[in-house]
Amino acid sequence: MLADQIAAEEAALQGLYAEYEGLESSLSGRRNAHAEKEALLRAREAELREVKKIIDRYHQEGSELDLNSREIAIQMENLQRNIREKHYEDLARRLGGIDKVPRLSPKVYATNNLEQVVENNDFLFLSVTMDRLPEILNQMKPILERKSTHTCFISAIKGLTASEINRLLITPSRLIRSNFFTLKDRFDVVSIGNGFIGSNRRELTSFYNFDDVGIEICGALKNIAANLKGVTDCLDLGDSIPGTIFSRSGVEMRSLSRLLGGSFQAFQSQAGVGDMYVTFSSDASKNHRYGRFFYELFTGNSIETHLKVLQRIDGKPEGPNTILNVHKFLEKRNMYSPIFHCAYKIFNKERSREEIREQILQATQFDRRTNEFIGPLSRLLYRLFPNLWYRRNRGFLANQ
Repeated sequence: MLADQIAAEEAALQGLYAEYEGLESSLSGRRNAHAEKEALLRAREAELREVKKIIDRYHQEGSELDLNSREIAIQMENLQRNIREKHYEDLARRLGGIDKVPRLSPKVYATNNLEQVVENNDFLFLSVTMDRLPEILNQMKPILERKSTHTCFISAIKGLTASEINRLLITPSRLIRSNFFTLKDRFDVVSIGNGFIGSNRRELTSFYNFDDVGIEICGALKNIAANLKGVTDCLDLGDSIPGTIFSRSGVEMRSLSRLLGGSFQAFQSQAGVGDMYVTFSSDASKNHRYGRFFYELFTGNSIETHLKVLQRIDGKPEGPNTILNVHKFLEKRNMYSPIFHCAYKIFNKERSREEIREQILQATQFDRRTNEFIGPLSRLLYRLFPNLWYRRNRGFLANQ
């Protein structure tokens, strides 16, 4: 009996052990599940903290972006006000009233996002001063390298720059091609010499000329002649002096064009004699007005006078900078060019109005060239040796 009782108690005890192990296993599984839930909650809390940081950062960047947008809006407002004050008033004066001034299309807007302009447009008009062009090209180059489509640059720039090494004159199209030489298969350059838009027409009247060097040379050099024309408007030198400056400037423009790789015929084109006539006769020409204001505001100091004149003109004329670069080239090549030498002395050297008057008389009335034409031998030598056959300012060929 005792043995049976002990066996029964052992069996009951084993049952209790088995039940305990089952409960322990169940509790262990629950503890593991609880630990996993705690780990998951901690991971979720960490994710929420990161999300909150990202939201805070975006909120801060959004505030900065909003501030930048407001600053840009203020800049655009200032730009529009300058356009209204400087350009609209000037146009209203010349056209006979503010109601006659043409308005820009609502589709035209100003922006300072150069990357967006280059990436979203395949035809880009370049209408900046020559001294700003290298900076803009450097900013454009990395954008063009990323751009997948072909780009056509349409240059309306009327200026020249001189190489610091050899003082050679460089036209806008050549400067563009040299800066983008590694991208030469991905862009084209077209130069505008002079266009005309009729008062009752919407299209641009144009004439094609494949002498891009001659067009750009004439477009830049006529600004120098226009500076001189503006000065002579303030002098009592007779009614024929503008014609003399026009014709003699044409001779020098033609010679320089040939020397730099253009043709004689470039001056006879609309970009040459046509553009020069408009620049001489129109009060809209900044270079014409520059010469007139320079004489009127002359103080005896050319730099001081130059700064005073710029305050009177809406925009920066190309003539003064072109004069400096052309003078460097003429000195380098020892080239005879009385009109352009005269312009350099007037706008950079002279100290009185009497000296300015005398310089113009010397340049127009005492030219060494006595013939109005080029002889057959000189024409042949010009064609064969353009870099050698030209009249020197000093030396053996000074009287050729």
